[in-house]
Amino acid sequence: MKKSLWLLLALMLLIVPGLTACGGGSKTSGGDSGDDGDKKDKHKIGILAPAVTHGWVAAVAYHAENRVKELSDQVEYKMYTSNNAEEMTSQLDDLITWGAEAIVAFPQWEGMEAPIQRALNEGIKVVNFDIEIAVDGVYRVTGDNYDMGVQGAKYIVDKIGKEGTVVILEVPSSGSVSELRKKGFLDTVSKIAPDLKLLTYATKFTREDGLKDMADILTSVDHIDAVFSMDDETSIGVLQAIREAGRTDIKVITGGGGMQEYFKMMPENEDIWLQSALYSPAMVKDAIDVAVKVLNGEEVEKEIVIPTEVVDRTNYQNYLDENSPY
Repeated sequence: MKKSLWLLLALMLLIVPGLTACGGGSKTSGGDSGDDGDKKDKHKIGILAPAVTHGWVAAVAYHAENRVKELSDQVEYKMYTSNNAEEMTSQLDDLITWGAEAIVAFPQWEGMEAPIQRALNEGIKVVNFDIEIAVDGVYRVTGDNYDMGVQGAKYIVDKIGKEGTVVILEVPSSGSVSELRKKGFLDTVSKIAPDLKLLTYATKFTREDGLKDMADILTSVDHIDAVFSMDDETSIGVLQAIREAGRTDIKVITGGGGMQEYFKMMPENEDIWLQSALYSPAMVKDAIDVAVKVLNGEEVEKEIVIPTEVVDRTNYQNYLDENSPY
């Protein structure tokens, strides 16, 4: 009798696959889980981003995850965030092992060239988001960092004229982002206002560093006409330092990124022109779309540059978005 029951059970398992055991995989941040049947026709896309230390980066992660969820009928994904190049490299290796067909990488850390080249050698498509990396064969989606510097220079000269003292706040740790914005600024100043006095200081893309570093600068520089800041969060710290110091000489602070909090400050500070060169974190959606199109066999430009838009008190209302996480 027992033998007959075992034979019957074995027959049922062969005829009805749904009765067989099915194990579930671990879920990385943003990972997609589901039965194997759902995944057969989906592309595997990995997303690598820095850990959230800045509102703009947080918004990148937000928009990236939203976009892959919108594409859930086409995409299975894993998303990792890292604190340094070693961690991102390890995560990239995990994605290779997982079988990623494409990787959207935001390689903020130095030293990612070799790992990304290794992914390309494995036949994986790589879409480089935002920061430029010296590896042939990658697709790239970015804002126009150089033009952000150009627009910053034009804006400052328009507001203060062709003479005056301008503080440049560069961020060496951000690699090509700071380099290109600074180059665009310097190239433009040399053409339209070569007599400007330029003072360069290093800071970081945080309001805390903007506050601390600008406070130090204000104690050592008696007169400043404008501040070329490259980031909205830095600019908020700069503005706070100026207010706390009681300084009235500074007439312009530029910024960059597209931060809602900064936009709302623009009409409230009538004595200082606050400007932001829009560099929307939502462009990561374009990077994910490029990865999907490439995997679908569509022709895609190797480099897509999102044009710069300038925001100040005259038009900030056009850029307010109550749903934005940044």
